[in-house]
Amino acid sequence: MNPLKRVLKIADQYRIDDGKKFRLKQVDPADTAGLKSELKGEAQTLLQQSVQHLADLQQKLYADDRWAVLLIFQALDAAGKDGTIKHVMSGLNPQGVEVHSFKAPSPEELDHDYLWRSTRVLPERGRIGIFNRSYYEETLVVRIHHQILEAEKLPPQLVTNHIWKERFADISAFERYLSRNGIVILKFFLHLSKDEQKKRFLERLDTPDKNWKFSAADIREREFWNHYQDAYEDMIRHTAAAHAPWYVVPADNKWFTRLVVAAAVTDALRSLKLKYPTVPADMKDQLKDARKLLLKE
Repeated sequence: MNPLKRVLKIADQYRIDDGKKFRLKQVDPADTAGLKSELKGEAQTLLQQSVQHLADLQQKLYADDRWAVLLIFQALDAAGKDGTIKHVMSGLNPQGVEVHSFKAPSPEELDHDYLWRSTRVLPERGRIGIFNRSYYEETLVVRIHHQILEAEKLPPQLVTNHIWKERFADISAFERYLSRNGIVILKFFLHLSKDEQKKRFLERLDTPDKNWKFSAADIREREFWNHYQDAYEDMIRHTAAAHAPWYVVPADNKWFTRLVVAAAVTDALRSLKLKYPTVPADMKDQLKDARKLLLKE
């Protein structure tokens, strides 16, 4: 099989449409689907080919003006979200792609429901929106650090033992609504091992040009590693759906992570059967007239 075609088929094995039986331990963070020895040296070339394919599809997406695409990236620190977004989207027209990073909510955002800041920046038809972290943080960091939930100023009677299942249900309903309005949703959890995260943190500390990436808070969060693993598993189990699948992408090898994400996005766009709009007959006559006028100059 052609290497590029093989790569485009890889993403399916990491796709979760129904999370009821999903367990995070089923996915090895160091997995490369048997491609490491065969294709690691060609990974950059294959990624460039995938990106070029994506660029062609993006142009059709914009011209077709019926669908929008929302890509959601979730991961622990140092899993490679920024680098993946940078490399996979590097060849696309920046006018058709918007990246939004969701950090700690502002006072204005805390005075609204937690989906408010996300709904304000959903992609328009014909465009690709990228959420670097997202409303899923409300079922992750907020779940683990209860003081964050307290800052959201919810009425006390609404903060029950069922709040996380309720949030899963609300998010699932929200994503179903988006899909029924022409927004294609792909969600990526970059699955990093604890040992690899440690290695990348040490690299940030030992490399002056990467010191700016380091945060003491990142080290403190490692104390909650098992809690986060449980939270991510629960999140995927409750919110994976055919219309909004999760891709649990092995993240210990950056080159492989990028190939899988590029393949998943490419497959999703190809499935839309995008086409350039058909020019009406009267418009074709205008084009012919315009051509004649230009040739006469």
